[in-house]
Parts: sequence; C-alpha cells; structure tokens
Amino acid sequence: MSPIRHLTSIKDLTDDEFKTLVFKAQEFKKTFKSNNSAAFQEHNKKLLGKTSALIFSKRSTRTRISSEGAIAFFGGQPMFLGKDDIQLGVNESFYDSINVISSMTSCIFARVNKNSEIQELVKHSAVPVINSLCDKYHPLQTICDILTIVERYEGKVKGLKLCWIGDANNVINDLLFGCLKFGISVSIASPSDIEMDSELIKEATTLAEKNNCIVECTHDAKLAAKDSDILVTDTFISMGEEWQKVAKLKQFEGFQINKEIADVAKPDYTFMHCLPRHTEEVTDEIFYNEEHSVVFQEAENRLYAAIATLEVFVNNKGDFSK
Repeated sequence: MSPIRHLTSIKDLTDDEFKTLVFKAQEFKKTFKSNNSAAFQEHNKKLLGKTSALIFSKRSTRTRISSEGAIAFFGGQPMFLGKDDIQLGVNESFYDSINVISSMTSCIFARVNKNSEIQELVKHSAVPVINSLCDKYHPLQTICDILTIVERYEGKVKGLKLCWIGDANNVINDLLFGCLKFGISVSIASPSDIEMDSELIKEATTLAEKNNCIVECTHDAKLAAKDSDILVTDTFISMGEEWQKVAKLKQFEGFQINKEIADVAKPDYTFMHCLPRHTEEVTDEIFYNEEHSVVFQEAENRLYAAIATLEVFVNNKGDFSK
C-alpha cells in the first residue's frame, strides 16, 4: 500500500508536482466556467457518498467557501468542524480525535494555529491532510496566486520579478517557493526588526540558483519594488495579534503599497493581495485599480486551487501523473 500523500507546504513538492497542481487548477477553471454538463458529470461522482472534514480553528471566508465548493464539485459532502464543534484538544487527545475523524472521512482540510498541529494531523491521519493555513505555511494560497500570475502573463512567467512588502509570514513562506519553482525571482521587504526564517531562505536560495532566478531580502520597500512585475502584500496584523495593533502599525510605517511604491515598479505591474485587506497595507488607488489589481480574480482562483488539490491528493491518491 502506497504511503498517504499530504499537502503541508509548497517547498515539500518537486517543481513538476507544483506545476501540475497549478496547471490542473487552470484546466478545472476552464471546465467550471464552461458549464459543460457532461464535463461536470465526469467529476461529480468521484466523492459521491463521501464526507470531507474541514477542521477550522480560525475563521475564514475564501478558505471555507473554496474548500466546501471543491468538495461539492466532486459530489462529496463537506463537514465543517469549528473549534467549538468538536473535542479536539479539549476533552480528547489529538491522537484519539484524528483517528476517529479520519476513519469516517475521505480527507481533512485543516485551518489551524500551529504548524506542529498540521504535523500531528499528518502523523495520525488515515486520509490525506490538506494544510488550509497554519502559522508557517499557506499552500492553497500559493497555488491560486501562481495560477493568477500564469493567467495574467499568459504563461510567460519565467524571468518575472515578484516583490513582497510586509511581514515574514505563512503566505510568503510558501509563495516564495512557488515563485522560484516557476523561475520567478522574489524580492522581500520587511521592517528592520523582522527577518525571514534563515533555513527557509537558505533552501530557497539553492532552489533559485537551480532555476536561474534570484531571491533577496531587504528592509527597503522601494528598493525591493524597483522594476518589479508583481507587487504583493498581506495583513500586518495576523489573527490573534489584534492586541498588538498599535505597535504593529508603528512597526510597519513606510511599508504601505501606494503610488510612490508603484511608481518604481514596472509601468504594467500587477498588484495582488490574498485578502482580507486593510488600508494600512495598500491604498484604494492601488487596490481597486482595474488596470493593475487582480485581487478578486486571485480570490476566485482559490476555488480551482482547492479542486486541483482534491483531484491529486484524494481522487488520485497522491499520484501526480494521472
């Protein structure tokens, strides 16, 4: 019996495996948009009669809608399990809970707090675990982000430069590797007292050298944005850090993506944000700019990222060649 494949982070996938997920998402989007009933029927029996668990310790909009939508696309039944709905970590051990949940479901989407919780799920689950966000990684977001870039540049992405301005968080930890696997260089700008994980940067630098691109870290937002094709940011105040709001806003002064930053990027730059967005991260002028901003296309693509992930890890049992 083949070992169960789980999606925990983008860096754990080979370049070809990650590209397969992105291109499958692109194909599923075409199917979804076509409204071809025959094409839908081909897929909507794959999880018929099966339940998929959504273990969510954190609230969500795009993750919940896309996960439930992907399960429904294959004819399955999503079962949302919020932090107040089950005994996980309260009156029952992690081991006991996961053994029970995975015995009755086809897969587990897990939106949790710690990466260690994802690792515990992977260790004990009898079905594929899909990391739907933890404090260190956010792989589904990266699949949809690279899909959006592939669409925006009509597949001609090798040699592009992506600039990330903001925190050293779970989104950039995975997006960094997703970009490098496609030959996209990455420049990361964060405040002077924030550094990327040194081991991740070391691993990313090796990958960048292999794929003839560049990864660089700086504390100068304008320098990072210079000649960038793509500008990306995210929240400065993550869920659970609301009590630090005043200190965080002071820490990130000068890191808002605005006209001054956009003016040093390429004239035809693309702006991206995983949402939800706050004005301290990006001005309305940039966020709602129909010529440059693809934030709502990016958000929609979360659905196709989830569909592609289910197809590979659940329906095809981790076989990327199918």
